[in-house]
Amino acid sequence: MKKNPFDLTGKNAVVTGAYQGLGWGMAQGLAEAGARVIMVDVHPDIDEKAARFRKRGLLAEGICCDLLSRDSRAELKVEVESILDGQLNIMVNNAGIQIRHSVLKFPIEDWDKVIELNLSAVFDLAQWAANLMVAIGKGKIINIASVNSIAAGINTVAYCAAKGGVMQLTKTMANELSSQGINVNCIAPGYMATPINTALVEDTSRFSELSQRIPAKRWGQPEDMAGAAVYLASDASDYVCGVMLPVDGGYLSR
Repeated sequence: MKKNPFDLTGKNAVVTGAYQGLGWGMAQGLAEAGARVIMVDVHPDIDEKAARFRKRGLLAEGICCDLLSRDSRAELKVEVESILDGQLNIMVNNAGIQIRHSVLKFPIEDWDKVIELNLSAVFDLAQWAANLMVAIGKGKIINIASVNSIAAGINTVAYCAAKGGVMQLTKTMANELSSQGINVNCIAPGYMATPINTALVEDTSRFSELSQRIPAKRWGQPEDMAGAAVYLASDASDYVCGVMLPVDGGYLSR
């Protein structure tokens, strides 16, 4: 019988920012597809969240790490390589932050935080993962971009700049790595009902304005990311290179 191309059994995955929101949704999807998932998050109880998956018979473990710290990222790499014996098959760069200020008053310190976590850390971990995958001869890197990679927001200059960078980073890495068996793609979530968007959800007028533009007539949920993540992590996407896949309820089509 032909193997299910979406089956991730035997694959090792790392998902950053996996305690809640989109990262949690993707980690769950990958684990349900059969992957062993290392869930990385700054939240100290991340392994307790992973334990919920283990109770269901899924393969998951949590590692607490502050990805804003380059030293902490270096320690994370060593720990993951030890746990997986260097066999990393799927890397999902999801961790991110949103800090809102007007362009005229955006503090450079907040700019640095957003760029470091949303762009520099993505490159850092993607580069590390790519080197491990080249040694194996195959791998999947999934970076989380945003509809704001294309459609700019308001009071989000650092976030939009970083997410635009993630899209171009993805394309450039794909140009160099596709011939070596490494698929590098990104997912562009739309407006999702997750903690990072609490300020938008609580802003009645802005929430209404954004909701009217979404053809699906609803905001996304973490579970809406699972299918796209599994597809890009699986053999089904072996000839998909350098794409940005919107998961946005049609937002970018308007």
